[in-house]
Amino acid sequence: MKHASILVVDDEPRIVRLIRSNLEPAGYKVLVAQDGEQGLKMAEMHEPDLIILDIMMPPGPSGWDVCRRIREFSTVSIIMVTAKGDEQDKVKGLELGADDYLQKPFSIPELIARVKAVLRRSKLPGDAKREPVFTCGDIAMNFAQRRVTVKGKGDIKLSPTEYKLLYELVTNAGRVLLHQDLLRKVWGRGYGEETEYLRVYVRYLRQKLEPESSRPKYILTEPGVGYRFVDPAQFAEQEGLPSPLAETPASSSAEVAISMR
Repeated sequence: MKHASILVVDDEPRIVRLIRSNLEPAGYKVLVAQDGEQGLKMAEMHEPDLIILDIMMPPGPSGWDVCRRIREFSTVSIIMVTAKGDEQDKVKGLELGADDYLQKPFSIPELIARVKAVLRRSKLPGDAKREPVFTCGDIAMNFAQRRVTVKGKGDIKLSPTEYKLLYELVTNAGRVLLHQDLLRKVWGRGYGEETEYLRVYVRYLRQKLEPESSRPKYILTEPGVGYRFVDPAQFAEQEGLPSPLAETPASSSAEVAISMR
């Protein structure tokens, strides 16, 4: 993706120079903020396509705080960069809204690969081979407009990563998608073991789409295997259970209907 704008929020001049000297020749416009407060102002003012955000920036707000506050007004893609590599730190960043996590020291090829993967998700094209509206129960997804609506909630605001994950689930409705396959399709080819990414982002989708996120009816877990998107009415019928959406017209196939509009 050429000419995308990338905001680097980092208080280490050496890291900033390293990132800038490699991203600008690759065709990206690089903006720089030296602390969290400046990063917040620039994120709101310039609306970049991607933010590369350091976690530790004393004495001002940390990357955790900046990420949380950015998510209050923007769905911009965020890659968090830190010397910490604990799984708990990764999960914390994801739960605050980060799309990916890069550990120092990192290689330039790894940085560029992750930047490209995140930006591809934010520019996911509509599926030209499909009529662009998917419906299931109370959920409608317009691929051409990148718009998701839920009856009773109206338009649902999704980050690029949330949208890409939902896109993969609904375009494979009825099928179990393995953890490794979902990670590679959504985050990129270099992923396959980061199941914590999936746990966090599936929870995000359930909170936004499900009637009760603790009792999901659309996005089901196959323990130790993966996830699948189902029509709750069809699933209940197959399992011999009362339909949880008895008042909603069921789709015409177990694979969930793609409605034509």
